[in-house]
Amino acid sequence: MNGKVKTILFNIAAILVLAGAILNMEFPDIAPYLFAIGAAGIAVCHLTTSTKEMDFRTRRLHRYNIFAGLLGVVASGLMFNQRKEWIICLTIAAILQLYTAFVTPNKQ
Repeated sequence: MNGKVKTILFNIAAILVLAGAILNMEFPDIAPYLFAIGAAGIAVCHLTTSTKEMDFRTRRLHRYNIFAGLLGVVASGLMFNQRKEWIICLTIAAILQLYTAFVTPNKQ
């Protein structure tokens, strides 16, 4: 998957995760489906990223992103079961992704 397609997929998936989390209060019937599709899209984006050119530190941060993506999938499963623990999984995933966004070195 090339970079432009992966960026578009990630952006759409992030919007679906956000919409699913917000709509869970008003429409608890359709929100888990939106959230699950978005979480799966984010996980696919992280899992298909090649790590061959990454250094040790970037690979470690990439593993954090993979773990955050899988936590999003777990959160969607909990959301389907109408359990409130999905909020904890989503919070941990968001903190991990926020950490990697700030710590990942810039490519120059």
